[in-house]
Amino acid sequence: MSSVYIKHAQVSDLTEIMKIISQAQAMLKADGSPQWQNGYPDTDTIKNDILAQQCWVLMVDGKIAGTATLIVADDPNYHDITNGQWQNTTDPYATIHRIAINPDYAGQHLGKIFVSNLISYSYQNGIRNFRIDTHQLNKRMQALAKSSGYVHRGKIYVSEPAVNHEDNARLAFELNL
Repeated sequence: MSSVYIKHAQVSDLTEIMKIISQAQAMLKADGSPQWQNGYPDTDTIKNDILAQQCWVLMVDGKIAGTATLIVADDPNYHDITNGQWQNTTDPYATIHRIAINPDYAGQHLGKIFVSNLISYSYQNGIRNFRIDTHQLNKRMQALAKSSGYVHRGKIYVSEPAVNHEDNARLAFELNL
């Protein structure tokens, strides 16, 4: 069994993280998804996540196998939800954004392990409400959310660079523990 754990990313991890982001962008493009196809997330976004201590890396045998941003704060993108509603609108929530796994580690279910670790970390810090979103064409992320216990709640729109408004439509998921 491999040694698998999460830790806060450091600025020195930025090059490796951006390689993983680039690989994920290529995978999304190959799937026909407009998500992450207009320069997002860029190096400055990830560096800001690192400096805010919101960027995490998934370590496998001492190597960075994945990256994700965990934010415990109100997300303005989640204020307006259509075709449904949030179940919990009063408690603080943690949102997982910008998650990607190095394709060299495909098939090992590391995305689920990563999400589970981020949820456990947040739970230990008093968070019981979790949210995540993804494009309707990102079937991998939808499967990861559902297999991690998240429930589809509706549709939101994110503020990312996009060719048209519908490219910013996201399926919104919530988990309450």
